[in-house]
Amino acid sequence: MAVAKLSLPTLTTMVVGSMVGAGVFSLPSRFAAHTGVAGALIAWAVAGTGMLMLAFVFQTLAVRRPDLDAGVYAYAKAGFGEYLGFFSAFGYWASACVGNVTYWVLIMSTVGAVAPALGDGDTVLAVVLSSVGLWLFFLLISRGVKEAAAVNRIVTVAKVVPIIVFVLLALFYLDPEVFVDNFAGADYAGSLFRQVESTMLVTVFVFLGVEGASVYSRHARRREDVGRATVLGFLSVFAIFASVTIVSYGLLPMGEIAQLRQPSMAGVLEYAVGTWGQVFVSVGLIVSVLGAYLAWTLMAAEVLFVAAKDDDMPRFLSRSTEADVPVPALVMSTLLSQVFLIVTLFSDDAFDFALDLTSALTLIPFLLAAAFAVRVALAERRDRARVAAVGGASGRGHAELLVAVLATVYTAFLLYAAGLTFLLLSFIVYAPATALFVMARREQGRRVFSGRELVVLAVSVVGAVVGIVALALDWISL
Repeated sequence: MAVAKLSLPTLTTMVVGSMVGAGVFSLPSRFAAHTGVAGALIAWAVAGTGMLMLAFVFQTLAVRRPDLDAGVYAYAKAGFGEYLGFFSAFGYWASACVGNVTYWVLIMSTVGAVAPALGDGDTVLAVVLSSVGLWLFFLLISRGVKEAAAVNRIVTVAKVVPIIVFVLLALFYLDPEVFVDNFAGADYAGSLFRQVESTMLVTVFVFLGVEGASVYSRHARRREDVGRATVLGFLSVFAIFASVTIVSYGLLPMGEIAQLRQPSMAGVLEYAVGTWGQVFVSVGLIVSVLGAYLAWTLMAAEVLFVAAKDDDMPRFLSRSTEADVPVPALVMSTLLSQVFLIVTLFSDDAFDFALDLTSALTLIPFLLAAAFAVRVALAERRDRARVAAVGGASGRGHAELLVAVLATVYTAFLLYAAGLTFLLLSFIVYAPATALFVMARREQGRRVFSGRELVVLAVSVVGAVVGIVALALDWISL
């Protein structure tokens, strides 16, 4: 049977759809809490360049190592061993589950504008209602209900239309004096470097999905269309995200933008055009978020399922129903989201906490994938040197190595920018996951840890213990 092939426009739309989620609706206040216009422009330039390098890394690895088709974690496993590969799979899965929590918090915060009992999505009632929604979606998906193409189209329109309308209206109502006053940033923002550094985790969250572009490679009508779609899709999304952030500075002082409840895009538009602007953005957000939640829940379960099929997770996670739904993996994903929904009750800012932790958990898989790309590029250069490559080949090898190095430096900087709090919280999440690794090794009758893996285990356990002590003594807070 002939396999349907995807055109360049279709591939580009799929890239855009995978990247535009809930985060964009929160950008105005998230940026205004840390930086002015100048810092925002630099932050987007840094994030845009870094994430584009990561996009190229995933595309290059998909071409250079087509045998590694088990997801982002497969690169960590191939480059740095099974235990770090396991951590990469777990971290990527956990980030998707925590990311799903941001959807429910944002929905409840949006409805909370007319139902004060829901607060900012972090009250007991909000968590109870979110939990009901969480498990209702579990029941729907476990019965085999997936996004139909028609639903996906509606969700994509619901995502993009309110954002474009927001940008156009914000430009129309933009006040040059307010924009200029916001340029250098308010007194609370600190130095320009500190402003840029403080926004890095926000940019990571909104760009999640850039790694998914290479998934469509085998469906492309022409192989070269995949790289073009990656760049076109990324640049389109980058333009949208940066525009939403920058135009907001022309409507309100950044201190006022920073205080807006989430979704702050709705508050900014309400100031410009009245109540209908808030309603317009809020309705679009809820439809968008529910669609994105369905897609990312399926993706989270798929990560565990594929890892279990590769013997990197316990076998019970490789089971699926006749409708091809990996129910045990789906249960695990829903349970982890439920745990973090409860944790938001103890957080100072539930949405920001879930967003930043999602970003932090993603950084280890991204860093390992970028570092593996460096190894692959170096190996390619050595091979070319041995066979005396013809003109032009070495240039491409230099370019691939440069891209991989830049992506690695960028993700390492993101780990630094995340700060000690989220590094320790990530250890607290990662360390207990080793129980799943031990189960998988014992099922295979293998030695549980090698010497190198024991070192990694020790580092993760020590980090988790320090994190727990730091929380208990209020050295860090949620």
